[in-house]
Amino acid sequence: MKNPREHARYDKLKRLFDLGVAVIALVLMSPAILLTALLVAVFLGRPVIFRQQRPGLNGKLFTLFKFRTMKERIDVAEDLLQDSSRITSFGRVLRRTSLDELPELINVISGEMSIVGPRPLLVRYLGRYSPFQRRRHEVLPGITGWAQVNGRNALSWDQKFTMDVWYVDHRSLSLDLQILVRTMWKIFNRDGIDQPGVVGASEFLGDGILANASGEASAVSSHVESHIS
Repeated sequence: MKNPREHARYDKLKRLFDLGVAVIALVLMSPAILLTALLVAVFLGRPVIFRQQRPGLNGKLFTLFKFRTMKERIDVAEDLLQDSSRITSFGRVLRRTSLDELPELINVISGEMSIVGPRPLLVRYLGRYSPFQRRRHEVLPGITGWAQVNGRNALSWDQKFTMDVWYVDHRSLSLDLQILVRTMWKIFNRDGIDQPGVVGASEFLGDGILANASGEASAVSSHVESHIS
């Protein structure tokens, strides 16, 4: 684990890294972004961009941008149907290829997200975190992260939070570069995108299993670090 001064220095460097990667990616991916936007308009309609409030650094809310992958289908009570009933075949393709994530580059440029960090989860989860789990908000959320390259939604919530906090304590340029390389492989491999029977992951209900930060961190440290080599 690095000391706070080392983390502060790296976070400043990381902001420059994020800006450089996001700007270059926007330029290189602009044809894919424009084509995806057109296809979303054709197959799913407007609005093309899905906007949702998510908690970021220190739990501060920001507006997340993604391409739509679902239709606005409602039941007889005029409530939205479950995600599994609203996602389309085209939407699943966007999720498998991670093309739906491309608008998040705007969030990176605006300083609300990082290229690498814990994924931004739902606002309603904020009150369900244990003190240990809440530490994932000590850094900017990311487009990809340590949990994403080590199982994504195939992981349990406990495993995800453990990996998120491990990343907070061990973040570095070399680790971020490794995560980016492994992300490319995960995009082509396309595993862990959804849990069985749901779109994405099941609801996090706040079990508090990881409330003892020091105990959990020491128990999993050797296991998590074994994934680096």
